[in-house]
Amino acid sequence: MAKKETIIGLKELRENTEKYISRVGKGESFMVIRRSKPVFKISSPEEDAELWESIIDFTKINKRGVRLEDVIARV
Repeated sequence: MAKKETIIGLKELRENTEKYISRVGKGESFMVIRRSKPVFKISSPEEDAELWESIIDFTKINKRGVRLEDVIARV
């Protein structure tokens, strides 16, 4: 069964951004409309995991930051 997608207005998203970030982090997705027309969809990266590819895990290099030279050396 497909997950129900909530429709929200662009103004609502602007006024309550943190609330929607939290809800997306919990797996919800939203169709955002402006003037009764869909303009974009927001969802968690996990929902479209096949679109993302990890190239470098910077946390394995150094949790406090990464020097450019270290990044280039690992690419």
